[in-house]
Amino acid sequence: MSPDSRRPPLGELLQRELRFQKGVGPRRAAELARAGLRTCDDLLHRFPIRFEDRSKLRRSAELQPGDMAALCGEVVSAGLRRTRRRGFSLFEMLVRDEGGMFRVVWMNQPFLQEVFSSGQRVAFYGKVEWRDPGGLRLTNPQYELVESGDGVDADGDEGMHTGRIVPVYERIGSLTTKQLRSLVFDVLRQLPSVLNDPLPPELRRRRGLPVLREALWAAHFPEPGTSLDLLDRCRAPAQVRLIFEELFLFQLGLGLRRRARGQERKPRVIRVDDAVRRSALAVLPFRLTPGQKTALRTLVDDMCSPRPMNRLLQGDVGCGKTIVALLAALVAMENGLQVAFMAPTELLAEQHHHSIRRLLASARFRVVSLTGSAGAKTRREAVTAIETGAADLVVGTHALVQREVRFQELGLVVIDEQHRFGVLQRATLRDKGCQPDVLVMTATPIPRTLALTSYGDLDVSVIRDLPPGRRPVRTKVEPESRREAVYDFVRRRLRAGRQAYVVYPLVEESAKIDLKAATGMADTLATLFPDYAVGLLHGRMKSLDRDAIMRRFEAGDIQLLVATTVVEVGVDVPNAAVMVVEHAERFGLAQLHQLRGRVGRGAHQSYCRLLYQGPLSDMARARLKALAGTSDGFEIAEQDLLLRGPGEMLGTRQSGVPTLRVAHLIRDHDLMEIAQREAFEALRKGDVAAPVLARLDATWTERFGLAGVG
Repeated sequence: MSPDSRRPPLGELLQRELRFQKGVGPRRAAELARAGLRTCDDLLHRFPIRFEDRSKLRRSAELQPGDMAALCGEVVSAGLRRTRRRGFSLFEMLVRDEGGMFRVVWMNQPFLQEVFSSGQRVAFYGKVEWRDPGGLRLTNPQYELVESGDGVDADGDEGMHTGRIVPVYERIGSLTTKQLRSLVFDVLRQLPSVLNDPLPPELRRRRGLPVLREALWAAHFPEPGTSLDLLDRCRAPAQVRLIFEELFLFQLGLGLRRRARGQERKPRVIRVDDAVRRSALAVLPFRLTPGQKTALRTLVDDMCSPRPMNRLLQGDVGCGKTIVALLAALVAMENGLQVAFMAPTELLAEQHHHSIRRLLASARFRVVSLTGSAGAKTRREAVTAIETGAADLVVGTHALVQREVRFQELGLVVIDEQHRFGVLQRATLRDKGCQPDVLVMTATPIPRTLALTSYGDLDVSVIRDLPPGRRPVRTKVEPESRREAVYDFVRRRLRAGRQAYVVYPLVEESAKIDLKAATGMADTLATLFPDYAVGLLHGRMKSLDRDAIMRRFEAGDIQLLVATTVVEVGVDVPNAAVMVVEHAERFGLAQLHQLRGRVGRGAHQSYCRLLYQGPLSDMARARLKALAGTSDGFEIAEQDLLLRGPGEMLGTRQSGVPTLRVAHLIRDHDLMEIAQREAFEALRKGDVAAPVLARLDATWTERFGLAGVG
């Protein structure tokens, strides 16, 4: 029986739990599981954090203090030496190589007296500590017992810790990098000589990618001469192959989902005639920008298709996405269908409700609101109107997804600031209709690499231009010592008839975080600005109270509004032309841009002052510099991705960000685009073999199940 015939097939081996591997056991298995490593497949797809070239053996005579070096020699003597320090011991060895003699010392490792004995050949790798008349000394080096002259360890295995390019892994719990290296090596040795490769052979040949087994070995234990620079940048051929495979399978999954949705059919095809066009023109308060016109045409084309629309509409703050969504809603309502418009906060839902009702005042359609804070009677009336079809357009929060809410004929779902909702919430709302059109919107511009993953199964429309007359907000970063000068600037703008925001990160004083709270500073600013009405707005206020404050601010009865980040989304006051952000260093870049977007929404020149408390970290300094340097939300989004990374930028799987194991959205953006093209082309040609689908099923179901938009 051949060795390969005794080994488990690939699928069985990769899915085998690590707790069944030799030397793991329950405690180590638990530590590995906490790090996301449960199976052999997980382990082999965790790249080393760096590599060390230990392939070139050096002679002791040529080494200098501070060198990192690999040496091999014969043990002359070895023994444990106690010291005067209680509980402290030294294990010392004298070793001979071709260059002479050198000493090796380990601290507090008495078990080594059972490992080493005179006459053994041992390979070492470590730092040269010092040189004295007694010769070279290595302290706590890595080691490996070897047979005489053949580079094979004492168990008959190819050396893994010395004498080659060696992987260095991030420590996991009690497992050292050496123990992890041994575990990876052991799993790799169990691989059969031929593996079912999920990448099509023609694709591998065209892209110059190695086969799977070769790639798994070389990604952990590269061949001698492999460039350390390429390895550290994850651009060695084996690493590229595994990264590409993951991205290819992911994009293939997105393509399959897109194809499945393309086979869905709506029960009623929407039509657009002259009556529909006149209805739309009647509600337009202004002329659409070229970007709005293009987006609207695309939306209407989607809605007139027999297939349900699944589209993402993204654009910078103030670009006019809401009016485009409302015109799409009019098309649906003119065709006798209901529309659900879901917003992430009650404040934003209420504003959408008021503005939509105002725009549709002359239309025959009934607009209702449904939020979590609605009274029992109001809620009951709204639910009844929705179920009977008396409500044509429903504006609400997550209350729309409650079981008691049933639509008579839901034809269009609009989700504003979609990244604030979970995938399941979005899917639940969609399922309240029979194949409705779905439009999701975001004012947080999405970098291209994130769009290719999180929204790869959606069609994407982008509005880049702003309404005529809008001017970029002039932004300046100021230290806290300049507070009085900033306040003087605010006074001048208030005297000119404008209004201002002052934004704080907290609502109440915190003993843990030394920040000025909005509640206390509202009183302070009322004293500093006695000639002006100062208001306070925060998320802990009752809905009616928030609404009352915002109405007074919109009406101009409040000139200076002190607020928390509740104003980040959707509050629109054209006369507000100044924003001061306190403790700007505490905010993320995208959040600062969103806040800044609350001003500059009218015809007046607007200003933003970012007050910070020093000293600034490098990250905070880079964020503030980036915001002051541009008003382009798409450029800021790219900067934010570079500074924070994809995981922190959009959060957890709740946001739809995929859990990629070896690929990185920033580093591998070039491979992402190639993978998408190859995956979609393979689907178009029908060139997807069984091993590909099997691998896809394992990865997509387990790790990407919540990716994308429901």
